[in-house]
Amino acid sequence: MRKIIFVLSFVGLLAGGWVAYLSGITQPPLPPTFSPPTNPYPSGIYAEGMVESAQPSGENINVYPEVSGTVKQIPVAEGQEVKKGTELLLLDDSIQRATVEQLQSQAQAALTLLDELKAQPRKETLDVNEAQVVSAQASLKTAQDELDKQQAAYDLDPKSISKDALDSAINAVITAKANLEVARRQRDLTKAGAWVYDINNQERTYNALYKSYLSASALLSKYTLRAPRDGVVLAINPTVGSYVSAQGAYDTYTQGMDPVLVLGSPRAYLNVRCYVDEILVPRVPSAAKMKAEMSVRGSTIKIPLTFVRMQPIVSPKIELSDQRLERVDVRVLPIIFRIQKPKNVNLYPGLLVDVYIGE
Repeated sequence: MRKIIFVLSFVGLLAGGWVAYLSGITQPPLPPTFSPPTNPYPSGIYAEGMVESAQPSGENINVYPEVSGTVKQIPVAEGQEVKKGTELLLLDDSIQRATVEQLQSQAQAALTLLDELKAQPRKETLDVNEAQVVSAQASLKTAQDELDKQQAAYDLDPKSISKDALDSAINAVITAKANLEVARRQRDLTKAGAWVYDINNQERTYNALYKSYLSASALLSKYTLRAPRDGVVLAINPTVGSYVSAQGAYDTYTQGMDPVLVLGSPRAYLNVRCYVDEILVPRVPSAAKMKAEMSVRGSTIKIPLTFVRMQPIVSPKIELSDQRLERVDVRVLPIIFRIQKPKNVNLYPGLLVDVYIGE
């Protein structure tokens, strides 16, 4: 029994010594995956930069609809290059389209009535009026002949015809003359055509309805979002069936409103917007002497930059969570550089990079 205990103790001692030996071995450190960025200029200054699409002003093109509605179709995809005027997004326009068709029909009806007024007198109506004049003339002749007969008989023998019959014949002639005058005036009125005031009033009615139709048509075109210029679709925030408005599309994750679509410039060139801390602003070289180099984080890639412009205003640093509530007000000077996108480097708008500026 003692021998067994002695053997086990000896084995345990050997195992403890082996473990202590292994624990004392120092492992060599792993080589770094990439080297941290270094300042290539003797007196260069550091600035945090952000890659963005190349624009003459601003960063990207944020597309918002001018009307509210439900997304019916999205004919483009993220990363797709589009030309100016390309359809980007279609909203449900069924109600507005029906309104346009209704106003168009009303304008066409008003125009038809206007053409009818201008086309007067209608030949068929004028023929009826002429026939009425002929009929009135015949009635007058008949009445006049009857009066002449009765007057002649009365003149020969006053007792051959009563005074009342003679007076009735006279009244019949007067009535026939009046009817003939009315028929002639009605014919002349028809010949004159539509009254100029009626035509002017109908013209104004048509113009008002036509302009309403044009206005509704212009609003209908707003239900289709088109590319304002050539570019690349960087982001599409809503999906088919989502509701969007002039404030943009609701983001479920941030619970805020985002642009419906974001467009960038063609991919041949990119801009890098640098933010120089206010304490380094006095050391910024002049534009004619300015040089800069960009380092892509997580790699050893270094790319020279070309100066484009400087925004001559120092503003709060955009990385702050809430500029109005931050107690420390860090202010920066924006400087914009341009690069030609390398073929074998993944650079996308929104990427943070390290920039050194020298002269």
